[in-house]
Amino acid sequence: MKGNNRYNHLSKNLWSGFLFGLGLAAFVDEMVFHQLLHWHHFYDKSSLAIGLVSDGFFHAFSWFATIGGLFIVADLKRRDAFWVSRWWGGVLLGAGVFQLYDGTIQHKLMRIHQIRYEVDILPYDLVWNITAIIMIVIGAILLRKTGKKAIRGVNLPNG
Repeated sequence: MKGNNRYNHLSKNLWSGFLFGLGLAAFVDEMVFHQLLHWHHFYDKSSLAIGLVSDGFFHAFSWFATIGGLFIVADLKRRDAFWVSRWWGGVLLGAGVFQLYDGTIQHKLMRIHQIRYEVDILPYDLVWNITAIIMIVIGAILLRKTGKKAIRGVNLPNG
């Protein structure tokens, strides 16, 4: 029965992990780089006050995504349909997509902030974006592996 429930809720397992990963990556970014290290704000093209307000909205977004993902996990557990390895695939995919979007769209195209200022930015950009790509690839591998198991109708273990 558990295998059937997981098969029926493949996308829910993926999307709950994706939301959680997106929110977690945003939360870590905001806590570490915005609050603890003071390297940048979500929006750095205005005053410090605007930067702090933008950080507040960004923090709220991260928590809404994280909590939304966990509400879906609770529903999956209630239905006995939670698939931990598929969920982790979604978490890594969500975190990686957030980080790649942040590093390419927000940092380079929109230029609303950089990782750091007044330093050689290339090493930071490389680490940021390569880490994002690694998370996306590992997440995609986990999702593909679990998707193939579901398609074959394999008796799905707890992992």
